[in-house]
Amino acid sequence: MDETYKTLNTVLVRLFNDIMTIEEKAITSGEFSNITNNDMHVIDAIGIAEPRNMSSIAKSLSVTVGTLTIAVNNLVKKGYVNRVRSEKDRRVVLISLTAKGRKAYQHHQKFHDEMIKSVIAGMDPQEIQILERALSNLIGFFDHPHI
Repeated sequence: MDETYKTLNTVLVRLFNDIMTIEEKAITSGEFSNITNNDMHVIDAIGIAEPRNMSSIAKSLSVTVGTLTIAVNNLVKKGYVNRVRSEKDRRVVLISLTAKGRKAYQHHQKFHDEMIKSVIAGMDPQEIQILERALSNLIGFFDHPHI
């Protein structure tokens, strides 16, 4: 095994082991200490655009509607999420963020923006393009695991 392989393996294993912990400490603290990292990702999936239905949010998170319902119920109780019936079709429930939820969303986005700026600091456009390709390859591996 050559040194490059060992280094890449060490970096990737550490990233996988640390990223959720680091992100959770960074984004679920202070005024957002009453939510989990999972809650923050639900808030992120809901987004700040138009209200979304449960099915579309569940699909974007790759979870069942039942699993999402539990998370949304908790976020409604905590004041981060609104649940309203569609005016066009009263059978459809639309989910949106409250002002508190939008603030949490922006807090999460800021963390990700700072993380990306840190990753590409000092890189030229060609290096950034190579990094993008390498990470896209990694996503492809996870989409089609070879296990």
